[in-house]
Amino acid sequence: MVAMNERSDEVFVGDQITPVDGAFDTSAMATGAPGLPRRFVWRSTQYTVERVLETLKSSSSCRSGGGEMYLRKHWYRIRTTSGEVMTLYFNRQPHRGRRATRDRWVLYSMAES
Repeated sequence: MVAMNERSDEVFVGDQITPVDGAFDTSAMATGAPGLPRRFVWRSTQYTVERVLETLKSSSSCRSGGGEMYLRKHWYRIRTTSGEVMTLYFNRQPHRGRRATRDRWVLYSMAES
């Protein structure tokens, strides 16, 4: 993930986003990847993805000590129709409990405007 975050004009956000119902990229979902929401809400503002600039996957070793590697996050650097450049990620293993669905999509960082 380091390559995607090495931009000096970006600031860390770390907030969950709320995908708009029915706005997922279903073609990606058909391949087993998460469907990037084409529209989402962050801090009461709705954003629309104009273009995906970069994608990346991050993985790590099995937490139980086995030798397997697990895909942990899918990262997306996007440009919105209103001009923001944002880095989002999809957490493949969200926290357990009531927040599990909400914690899956996160706005990691965005370029300062």
